[in-house]
Amino acid sequence: MFVFLSKLLDLLLAPLSWALLLGLGGLLLRRGRARLAAWMQVLGLLVLYAFSTEPMANLLQRQVERGAVSTYRPDVTYDAVIVLGGAVDADATERSGLPEYNPAVERILRGFELLRDGHARQALLSAGTLDTRPGALVEADVLARQLRLWGIPPERIVLEGQSRNTRENAVESERIIREKGWKRLVLITSAAHMPRALGTFEAVGLKPDTLVVDVRAHDWHVRAAWWQPRASNLSAGTDALRELFGRFVYRMRGWA
Repeated sequence: MFVFLSKLLDLLLAPLSWALLLGLGGLLLRRGRARLAAWMQVLGLLVLYAFSTEPMANLLQRQVERGAVSTYRPDVTYDAVIVLGGAVDADATERSGLPEYNPAVERILRGFELLRDGHARQALLSAGTLDTRPGALVEADVLARQLRLWGIPPERIVLEGQSRNTRENAVESERIIREKGWKRLVLITSAAHMPRALGTFEAVGLKPDTLVVDVRAHDWHVRAAWWQPRASNLSAGTDALRELFGRFVYRMRGWA
């Protein structure tokens, strides 16, 4: 139930949803309260424009990535690198039959590099699915296949394909780590996700080092395209708002 409600709240946290609701409200009120209806529609357009610009997207991205710090130590050989899911484009993977990725692909790339270079003995791939269809792709399986294609032996890959969110990533990973007796761990995830992910893993008793990837925020330098609306900026800002709200919910529930 919590997973379902969290996805419903995701919809309400999107600036595009706000703009559409304001526009709809303006349409419904245009006969009885024409002035208020006009202001609501204008506000909806302003919201849509503001969150579609690069300055707003970068501001939110910098906020959500603040506090993401890598404590990875290159002189340590880790018992396991924990790679969190969220990098696979499941629909595209189903269509092509090969692993297909979204912009968070650095998660599996960095995990592979640690395995290849001997900085981690094993990989724990923690990634399930929200798809309830029989035979739906499980992300951990896709990531494992990718590592095997890159030459990582199957015995160095441990799968955790039950988790559907960050809380379950931590709970299921802790069980496996305890069974394996691993002590030295490094956690890999995106910069925007790392503060919540680390807090969640610490809440279940794990103290991994961290390796931050997928950094999206950049320094402030004015460009002509800053004021041009882009769907990519709207998407980035929406993701940042969802992550900030996710941190609030996790703290309230005592999960992080």
